[in-house]
Amino acid sequence: MELSEQNVKKQRPVHLDLQTIRFPATAIVSILHRVSGVIMLFGVGVLLWLLNASLKSPESFQYVQSLLDNFILKFVVWGILTALGYHLLGGLRHLVMDTGRWEELASGKASAKAVFVLAIIFSILAGVWVW
Repeated sequence: MELSEQNVKKQRPVHLDLQTIRFPATAIVSILHRVSGVIMLFGVGVLLWLLNASLKSPESFQYVQSLLDNFILKFVVWGILTALGYHLLGGLRHLVMDTGRWEELASGKASAKAVFVLAIIFSILAGVWVW
């Protein structure tokens, strides 16, 4: 083993405490983009179930309408719409970055903060629409 390899191994942390690590905004946007994708995966199942139930008969449509008066189901639909909006905004950011733009640190941070702000606005608008 070379001397440089020994130095590198000694400098590596033995235990990483993930609760003390501060992630940059760009990393948080990327991680939440993946999380919102998983939420949407399950959300599509809920939405398809509601659509299927509403199309069976006029009575089942009335049943789905009465379900949508429930606070919990409204909250679930709002969560799905919020995840959809965030995922769309994060995906557009990633697409722009794939073209070679916003890859510098300053523009990457600015675009990450813009995604956060726009996602909050979209979430509020979705909440107003659902309720």
